[in-house]
Amino acid sequence: MKRILLFILCVQGLSGVQGLSGVQGLLNAQNSYDMRKVRFDQTESIVLGIERLGEYVPLLKGKRVAIVVNQTSVFPIKDTGNALALDNLRMPRNRQKPETHREPPSALPAERAATHREPHAAPPLSRTAPSQEPPFARAAIPQEPPAERTAPPQALPHTVNSGFSGAGTHLADTLLSLKIDVRKIFSPEHGFRGSNEAGAKVENSTDLSTGLPIISLYGNNKKPTPSSLKDIDVVLFDLQDVGVRFYTYISTLQYVLEACAEAKIPVIILDRPNPNGHYIDGCVLDTSLRSFVGMQPIPIVHGMTIGEYARMITGEKWIKGEVDLTVISMIKYNRNRAYPLAVAPSPNLSTISAIMYYPTLCLFEGTAVSVGRGTQYPFMCYGFPKCPVGEFDFTPVALKGISENPPYKDIQCSGFFLGNITRKWHNIQLERLIKMYNSYPRKDKFFTPFFDKLAGTKTLQQQIKQGKTAEEIRASWQEDIENFKKIRAKYLLYDDIR
Repeated sequence: MKRILLFILCVQGLSGVQGLSGVQGLLNAQNSYDMRKVRFDQTESIVLGIERLGEYVPLLKGKRVAIVVNQTSVFPIKDTGNALALDNLRMPRNRQKPETHREPPSALPAERAATHREPHAAPPLSRTAPSQEPPFARAAIPQEPPAERTAPPQALPHTVNSGFSGAGTHLADTLLSLKIDVRKIFSPEHGFRGSNEAGAKVENSTDLSTGLPIISLYGNNKKPTPSSLKDIDVVLFDLQDVGVRFYTYISTLQYVLEACAEAKIPVIILDRPNPNGHYIDGCVLDTSLRSFVGMQPIPIVHGMTIGEYARMITGEKWIKGEVDLTVISMIKYNRNRAYPLAVAPSPNLSTISAIMYYPTLCLFEGTAVSVGRGTQYPFMCYGFPKCPVGEFDFTPVALKGISENPPYKDIQCSGFFLGNITRKWHNIQLERLIKMYNSYPRKDKFFTPFFDKLAGTKTLQQQIKQGKTAEEIRASWQEDIENFKKIRAKYLLYDDIR
């Protein structure tokens, strides 16, 4: 007999705080990502950097401001006391079980207490957050194994919840309502509204609602040009990262910091949670393989917030020159807890589960394996045509703005469906990569040149070809990871991983 569980995610507002500073914070979860059991701590809500207007708005008054933002640069949605709505997305049945801180860092005390002021803010503009595709689906529902291989996803009956809390007012609207002189917007990969697929060139444009010019940092230039900064006094940076080296928002961050160092312009970063912040794993980048998907010698999963990583970039002198950096840190952030994000950080990371699987599955993007781009389940399934292992079939199709030319477009693939995450992952699951390599009929065609850039080393591909086990490969990383941890410790703003 089927059991259907309804998960109601209860939320609570920030009591005693009024105005824009009282916009609901992202909610603390139990120290687990078991989405069947997750509940949110209603006694101590996290306060994001964006919510601490009293700390950064005074730094913007009377200044000409540029903002580095996209669809994630929003206040958390204000709680209405209702359960989160469920999206009508079909889930397949499957046999698988399934504080303000100033730089330089050396001037900071080891443990600086966060302060929180309740600013008096004007109401936001009537415009809502930038338009975006609705986030897809979320939390786990028990699934009975089918009698035979599954049908395509669209024919299947389950509906689930995505793990995103919803978008409130956009930072741009809030700043304009507070009479801040915002001159322009810089946007990263996927664009200002997050509606461009991975790798797609993003052109400069104008935001029709505010009239602000939008300068793409994923088009002709990935670094702000001197001319784009000549009329700017301060840059405010607010992007939701996912804590993975090859996710390009931290590469954009580095170029912004370097451009501002050269132009002698201060940078303010509004810190946000790292959804993969509870572990550190993967090869440390061989700097001979530097690219936009890996610029510095850090592991694939680095365990830092974007504000902490900015401190590392400047503290380790990874950019030319010195930059006046301020990180508006979070209050009550715990990297060991699970936090639902406001919105999807990019078109193909459309669920919390996909974000958790991303450090492992993205390595397949340098192989002959599809990760479900062009389906309803990107980064939640993987396979290739006529794969001899796995119990899941899927057919990638063109999806405008999400995946317009996915690998194996219109060709049925077979493989694995991971479903919603039901336990915390503490490492990159190399076993999955090794299994698919061993299952692929043409070993000489399995890896593409892009694989070494994603891995950050030429060694991982060689180890897999040599038949090394996942344990042996992980052991080879440990010395470099331990050295990285010693460097990382100097730049942390919050308690470390337990």
